[in-house]
Amino acid sequence: MTNTIAEIESADVILITGSNTTENHPVLSSFVKRAVSFKGAKLILIDPRRVKIAEFANVWLRQNLGTDVAWINGMMHVIIKENLYDKQFVESRTEGFGALKQAVEKYTPEYVEALTAIPADDLIAAARLYAGAGSASILYCMGITQHVSGTDNVKSLANLAMLCGNLGIEGGGVNPLRG
Repeated sequence: MTNTIAEIESADVILITGSNTTENHPVLSSFVKRAVSFKGAKLILIDPRRVKIAEFANVWLRQNLGTDVAWINGMMHVIIKENLYDKQFVESRTEGFGALKQAVEKYTPEYVEALTAIPADDLIAAARLYAGAGSASILYCMGITQHVSGTDNVKSLANLAMLCGNLGIEGGGVNPLRG
Protein backbone atom coordinates (compact mmCIF):
# COMPACT_ATOMS: atom_id res chain seq x y z
CA MET A 1 0.00 0.00 0.00
CA THR A 2 1.21 3.50 -0.73
CA ASN A 3 -0.73 4.79 2.29
CA THR A 4 -1.73 3.49 5.69
CA ILE A 5 -5.06 1.89 6.45
CA ALA A 6 -5.80 4.67 8.96
CA GLU A 7 -5.51 7.26 6.17
CA ILE A 8 -8.53 5.79 4.40
CA GLU A 9 -10.69 7.73 6.84
CA SER A 10 -9.13 11.02 5.72
CA ALA A 11 -9.84 10.47 2.01
CA ASP A 12 -12.40 12.68 0.30
CA VAL A 13 -13.16 9.92 -2.21
CA ILE A 14 -12.54 6.18 -1.97
CA LEU A 15 -12.59 4.09 -5.13
CA ILE A 16 -12.92 0.34 -4.56
CA THR A 17 -12.63 -2.15 -7.38
CA GLY A 18 -12.25 -5.91 -7.55
CA SER A 19 -12.76 -6.33 -3.83
CA ASN A 20 -15.44 -7.79 -1.64
CA THR A 21 -14.04 -5.57 1.09
CA THR A 22 -16.65 -6.21 3.77
CA GLU A 23 -16.32 -10.00 3.56
CA ASN A 24 -12.59 -10.33 2.92
CA HIS A 25 -11.27 -7.35 4.87
CA PRO A 26 -13.85 -6.65 7.59
CA VAL A 27 -11.57 -4.51 9.77
CA LEU A 28 -10.41 -2.39 6.85
CA SER A 29 -13.98 -2.06 5.61
CA SER A 30 -14.87 -0.42 8.92
CA PHE A 31 -12.48 2.42 8.03
CA VAL A 32 -14.29 2.86 4.70
CA LYS A 33 -17.72 2.78 6.33
CA ARG A 34 -16.70 5.34 8.96
CA ALA A 35 -15.22 7.62 6.31
CA VAL A 36 -18.46 7.53 4.32
CA SER A 37 -20.93 7.54 7.21
CA PHE A 38 -19.30 10.02 9.56
CA LYS A 39 -16.62 11.98 7.69
CA GLY A 40 -18.31 12.86 4.41
CA ALA A 41 -16.19 10.72 2.10
CA LYS A 42 -17.74 9.62 -1.18
CA LEU A 43 -17.43 6.00 -2.26
CA ILE A 44 -17.10 4.85 -5.86
CA LEU A 45 -17.54 1.09 -6.18
CA ILE A 46 -16.67 -0.55 -9.48
CA ASP A 47 -17.56 -4.22 -9.34
CA PRO A 48 -19.97 -6.42 -11.29
CA ARG A 49 -21.16 -8.03 -8.05
CA ARG A 50 -23.49 -6.53 -5.49
CA VAL A 51 -21.07 -6.82 -2.61
CA LYS A 52 -22.05 -5.60 0.85
CA ILE A 53 -20.01 -2.38 0.60
CA ALA A 54 -22.30 -1.32 -2.28
CA GLU A 55 -24.76 -0.19 0.41
CA PHE A 56 -22.33 2.64 1.20
CA ALA A 57 -21.50 3.61 -2.39
CA ASN A 58 -22.42 6.98 -3.85
CA VAL A 59 -21.60 5.60 -7.30
CA TRP A 60 -21.69 1.90 -8.18
CA LEU A 61 -20.56 0.91 -11.65
CA ARG A 62 -21.04 -2.67 -12.83
CA GLN A 63 -18.61 -3.53 -15.59
CA ASN A 64 -18.44 -6.58 -17.80
CA LEU A 65 -15.81 -9.03 -16.62
CA GLY A 66 -12.33 -8.41 -17.97
CA THR A 67 -12.93 -4.79 -18.99
CA ASP A 68 -11.07 -3.02 -16.19
CA VAL A 69 -8.45 -1.32 -18.36
CA ALA A 70 -11.26 0.04 -20.55
CA TRP A 71 -13.19 1.75 -17.73
CA ILE A 72 -9.99 3.10 -16.15
CA ASN A 73 -8.90 4.47 -19.53
CA GLY A 74 -12.38 5.90 -19.93
CA MET A 75 -12.13 7.74 -16.63
CA MET A 76 -8.72 9.10 -17.61
CA HIS A 77 -10.12 10.16 -21.00
CA VAL A 78 -12.84 12.23 -19.28
CA ILE A 79 -10.40 13.71 -16.76
CA ILE A 80 -7.96 14.78 -19.48
CA LYS A 81 -10.64 15.98 -21.91
CA GLU A 82 -12.31 18.09 -19.19
CA ASN A 83 -8.94 19.37 -17.95
CA LEU A 84 -9.55 18.00 -14.46
CA TYR A 85 -6.11 16.48 -13.94
CA ASP A 86 -3.41 17.80 -11.62
CA LYS A 87 -1.15 19.59 -14.11
CA GLN A 88 1.54 20.46 -11.57
CA PHE A 89 1.81 16.86 -10.34
CA VAL A 90 1.85 15.49 -13.89
CA GLU A 91 4.51 17.96 -15.06
CA SER A 92 6.80 17.62 -12.06
CA ARG A 93 6.42 13.97 -11.03
CA THR A 94 5.49 11.85 -14.05
CA GLU A 95 6.79 10.88 -17.47
CA GLY A 96 5.01 10.03 -20.69
CA PHE A 97 1.88 12.13 -20.30
CA GLY A 98 1.64 12.63 -24.06
CA ALA A 99 1.69 8.87 -24.62
CA LEU A 100 -1.00 8.36 -21.96
CA LYS A 101 -3.16 11.07 -23.48
CA GLN A 102 -2.84 9.45 -26.88
CA ALA A 103 -3.54 5.96 -25.49
CA VAL A 104 -6.81 6.98 -23.80
CA GLU A 105 -8.04 9.22 -26.64
CA LYS A 106 -10.28 6.53 -28.13
CA TYR A 107 -11.82 5.60 -24.75
CA THR A 108 -14.73 7.99 -24.99
CA PRO A 109 -17.56 7.32 -22.53
CA GLU A 110 -19.67 5.91 -25.37
CA TYR A 111 -16.88 3.58 -26.54
CA VAL A 112 -16.30 2.44 -22.96
CA GLU A 113 -20.04 1.80 -22.52
CA ALA A 114 -20.02 -0.51 -25.56
CA LEU A 115 -17.08 -2.48 -24.07
CA THR A 116 -17.96 -2.48 -20.38
CA ALA A 117 -21.75 -1.95 -20.13
CA ILE A 118 -21.08 1.01 -17.79
CA PRO A 119 -23.47 3.80 -18.84
CA ALA A 120 -21.52 6.72 -20.32
CA ASP A 121 -23.09 9.29 -17.98
CA ASP A 122 -22.23 7.17 -14.93
CA LEU A 123 -18.61 6.84 -16.04
CA ILE A 124 -18.41 10.61 -16.51
CA ALA A 125 -19.89 11.20 -13.03
CA ALA A 126 -17.38 8.80 -11.46
CA ALA A 127 -14.46 10.43 -13.27
CA ARG A 128 -15.53 13.91 -12.17
CA LEU A 129 -16.04 12.77 -8.58
CA TYR A 130 -12.63 11.09 -8.43
CA ALA A 131 -10.80 13.98 -10.13
CA GLY A 132 -12.54 16.59 -7.97
CA ALA A 133 -11.36 15.09 -4.70
CA GLY A 134 -8.71 16.78 -2.62
CA SER A 135 -7.49 13.28 -1.81
CA ALA A 136 -8.70 10.01 -3.30
CA SER A 137 -7.73 6.52 -2.24
CA ILE A 138 -7.91 3.54 -4.59
CA LEU A 139 -8.47 0.16 -2.94
CA TYR A 140 -8.26 -2.98 -5.04
CA CYS A 141 -7.97 -6.69 -4.57
CA MET A 142 -7.68 -9.94 -6.50
CA GLY A 143 -10.83 -9.17 -8.48
CA ILE A 144 -8.66 -7.10 -10.82
CA THR A 145 -5.27 -8.76 -10.36
CA GLN A 146 -6.17 -12.39 -11.06
CA HIS A 147 -6.67 -11.85 -14.79
CA VAL A 148 -4.52 -12.13 -17.87
CA SER A 149 -4.54 -8.32 -17.80
CA GLY A 150 -3.93 -8.06 -14.04
CA THR A 151 -0.62 -6.21 -14.38
CA ASP A 152 -2.16 -3.78 -16.86
CA ASN A 153 -5.11 -3.23 -14.50
CA VAL A 154 -2.80 -2.26 -11.64
CA LYS A 155 -0.62 -0.03 -13.84
CA SER A 156 -3.75 1.69 -15.13
CA LEU A 157 -4.95 2.38 -11.58
CA ALA A 158 -1.52 3.84 -10.79
CA ASN A 159 -1.81 6.07 -13.87
CA LEU A 160 -5.25 7.24 -12.71
CA ALA A 161 -3.90 8.10 -9.27
CA MET A 162 -0.90 9.98 -10.69
CA LEU A 163 -3.07 11.83 -13.22
CA CYS A 164 -5.01 13.35 -10.32
CA GLY A 165 -2.04 13.86 -7.97
CA ASN A 166 -3.19 11.22 -5.50
CA LEU A 167 0.23 9.84 -4.61
CA GLY A 168 2.35 11.18 -1.79
CA ILE A 169 -0.62 12.76 -0.01
CA GLU A 170 -2.57 11.78 3.07
CA GLY A 171 -5.76 9.94 2.20
CA GLY A 172 -4.62 9.18 -1.34
CA GLY A 173 -2.73 6.35 -2.88
CA VAL A 174 -3.04 3.05 -4.67
CA ASN A 175 -3.71 0.45 -2.05
CA PRO A 176 -3.87 -3.29 -2.74
CA LEU A 177 -5.75 -5.31 -0.15
CA ARG A 178 -4.15 -8.64 0.58
CA GLY A 179 -4.52 -11.51 3.06
